[in-house]
Order: sequence, then structure tokens, then C-alpha cells
Amino acid sequence: MKTPRSNPLPSTMKHRRRFLQGVGALMALPAMESFSGSLKSLQAATETAVAATSQTASPLRMAFITFPNGVNYSHWRPTGTGHEMQLNKTFASLEPLKDKFQVFTGFAQNNAAALGDGAGDHARANAAFLTGVHPLKTAGANIQNGVSVDQVAAQQIGHLTRIPSLQLSCEESRNSGFCDNGYSCAYQYNLSWASSDLPIAPESNPRNVFEQLFGRGKPGERSELLKKRLEERKSILDFVMQDARQMSKQISHADRQKMDQYFTNVREIEQQIEHAERFPLPISSMTAPSGIPQSYQQHIDIMFDLLAVAFETDSTRIASFALAHEGSTRNFLELGISEGHHYLSHHGEDPYKLELYAKIDRFYADRLAYLLRKLEQTKDPWGKSVLDQSMIVYGCAIGDGNKHNHNDLPIVVAGGAGGTFQPGRHVKFNNDVPLTNLYLTMLDRYGIQLDRLGDSTGLVTNV
Repeated sequence: MKTPRSNPLPSTMKHRRRFLQGVGALMALPAMESFSGSLKSLQAATETAVAATSQTASPLRMAFITFPNGVNYSHWRPTGTGHEMQLNKTFASLEPLKDKFQVFTGFAQNNAAALGDGAGDHARANAAFLTGVHPLKTAGANIQNGVSVDQVAAQQIGHLTRIPSLQLSCEESRNSGFCDNGYSCAYQYNLSWASSDLPIAPESNPRNVFEQLFGRGKPGERSELLKKRLEERKSILDFVMQDARQMSKQISHADRQKMDQYFTNVREIEQQIEHAERFPLPISSMTAPSGIPQSYQQHIDIMFDLLAVAFETDSTRIASFALAHEGSTRNFLELGISEGHHYLSHHGEDPYKLELYAKIDRFYADRLAYLLRKLEQTKDPWGKSVLDQSMIVYGCAIGDGNKHNHNDLPIVVAGGAGGTFQPGRHVKFNNDVPLTNLYLTMLDRYGIQLDRLGDSTGLVTNV
């Protein structure tokens, strides 16, 4: 029997988002007022989440980073539990940062399983990773998933920063078409979902991310150019409103109701522009990237640089980053691997494939080490280590790519959550624990209290 999906957001909110995207406003949604009963108390959540800070009064950040195709468990799993954790080969480069993260074994994402829908584990794994919802099996426009944890947070505390949330990838997104055994590409390429039928496409071009953070043009021109663009948008909206008012005098009662909703949408765009005007552009010494590097490693690293500086400047406190789409067939010629990652993950216990599979796991773990070092060395405007004031989930909703299992997931949680997490440990659960329980716990650190997210059953007390 399938787990019920999270209740979708009201249709007016979905239409509003599409409208904002359609006119190119590229602004975030206003804070959502309802998850149809999921919020215990919106007022209480809003009051406690206003600061969105840690116990040290420094801003608290969260990021979700995924890699595809599971792992070679024999190189991944640490030995020893608790603070007796001994890292395995995959995490060799993370040894100096051992006291900055936790490794978990026993998390599960059961709604990524078939549940009667047959093949399509990669699409389901990606779709369910942040939502905990079993996606509707379709390759058409009638996609159905759930609201992702990062967007639950963004809809509640995103107004505190200039950019409510960042969505990153090293691959271009696909929101339509057939990808995995009858599943839409939207499931396989998008981690973040604003509503049950609205994935948020990630940005893969580092230059575009840089301009989103710091504006276009030369360093001394960026603030003025942004001001001009916002003024131009206001002028366009004034023209649109004037034209629409004249049109409304000539339409039927039913169409006038639609026009009223149109006016509401326009007014909300105005509010989003006013929001943007309240936040001055940060200044960064980072040079604007020229575009997408040819080297995959360089691509990942520069995106991690941008994520780190976004957190450092408090441009955003929420991010998701898909290093590659689930089921990725990428080869790793820079590692001397000509075979595709997905092919190697179906190792069939072949020692040759397993060794190369583990080598790719190590490549991704090395990139994680790069990010954590940068965040540890970076101090935010409040003088705190960005890593210590963060909650960073690194993992995958497939355990062993050969088995396509969705339990015993490879999950790392980095950062100290402002002193409320207990890094430097291996936490091993005796039974499968929904991964969404971890997400509920992270939201709880923000003061956002939900009865349920996806298939969650409660908070994780040992984190």
C-alpha cells in the first residue's frame, strides 16, 4: 500500500509561482500560509523561526548535497560506533575533519521503492530524497510528488535573506520527457519541489549563480545596475496594471474574477521587488566565473565556492545541490575510468567494477572534503565558523547500486547546527529510520515544527 502523498499547496499558489516565472521576475514565493494541516501552528512556527539563528545567535544554514548510484559499502562504512568511529577508505581525505561530521547507517527512504510501480528506482530515489513522497509514475505533465524539505524551510524563513534558497547542479535540468522506465525527467533531475507538481530547476552555470549572488557587471557597477533593473520591472508592472484595468471594464463577471487573481499576482511581484530592494548586494572578492569548466572536478569545486560564499555573506541560508542526476552514466576519464558510473554501480560483485565504483565514491567524498574545509575556514559576519553554524546532508536515496535498495542509505551529516549536533560519530540504528525524520529534526532547529514530512514518524533524538 502506498504512503499517502503530502497535501499539495493551493492551486492559486501554484499558479502564482508559474506567473512569476513566466514574466521573468525570478523572485521567490511569499511564505506559504498552509500545508493543509501539516503545520502544528503557523503562528508559533513563524514566531520561533523569525531569527532562524543558532544558539550562538549566528545565522543557521542548511544544505542538501546528493550524488548518484549508491556506494560500495565495503569502502564506505566506518568501523566502530559513536566517537570510536574509524573512517573507511572512501573518507580518507575527510580524516582531518573527522570531528566535523557524523556518518549514519540505518536511514531509509521507503517511498523510493517500487510499491507496485515496477522499475524506475533512480527517478523515484531522486524525487523522494527531499520529499519523502512516492512520486506518481508518469512521463506526462501530470507529475505528482511532494514539497521538499528545503522549500518547507524557504517558505517559512526565506524572507530573512535576499535569496530564499539556492538550487544548484552540475547538469542542466529537465522538466519533461521520458527518463526512467515511465517516469518523467522532472523526477530524475530536480531535488527541490515548491509544490506537488512544481519542481524548481537547479542552476548549473557558475556564472549565472555568481550573478544571482552579486549582480551583473563590474564590481563597482553591480548595485546601480540592479537598482535600474528593479526600476524597469516596476515600470513594466505599472504598464501591465494600467492595461489590465482598462481590459477589465470589457470582460464578463467570470473573467473579472480571473482578472482579480491576475491583479493579486502583479501586486505580489511588486512586493517581491520591494523585498529585493531591502537587501543590498554583498561585495565579494571572488572573480566572476566565465562559465562551465570542462573539468567536472573544477565544476563541482567552483559551485561549492559559490555555495560557501552565499552562506558566508548570508545571501541565503538554504541550498540543494545535485552533483549529478540520479542514474548518471558519466564516465570519469580524469580518474582513468572510461566506464560509466551507472554501469559500474551494477557491479554484480565483480571485483574490477567494485574497485572502480569505490574510486568514484572517493572522488565525490574528496569534493565534500573540499567544501567542508572551506566552510570550516570561513567566518561569517558574526565571527563564527560557517561549518559550525550549518546542517549539511550529503547522501543518496540508493544504498548499493547493484541492489537498488532504499534502506541502509549512505548519509553524512556535517556541521554543528550551532552547537546542537554531535559531530565526530558513527550513528548506527538498529532498525530502518525514515530519512525524513532527520529533516524534521533540522526544521525543528529552525523553529519550524511539522506533524509530518513525507513518511516521517518523528524527530531523531540522537543527532
